[in-house]
Amino acid sequence: MKLYRYLTGVDDSAFCARVSKALNKGWTLHGSPTMTFNGTQVIVGQVICKETDETYHEDTDMIAVLKAAS
Repeated sequence: MKLYRYLTGVDDSAFCARVSKALNKGWTLHGSPTMTFNGTQVIVGQVICKETDETYHEDTDMIAVLKAAS
């Protein structure tokens, strides 16, 4: 099964560290990053994906699968 996550946060070193940590755990970037301005800070987002050996079913507990993959 291919897992999908959308990471968001303030555009700072902590966000970069979160993305880097995910990449080093086997996640891959998907698509371009996004940016917006909330009036005070730049907010960024990045989609990441990861292949797992799990099989998707409608009743799959995706939160549990994502936690296990993280």
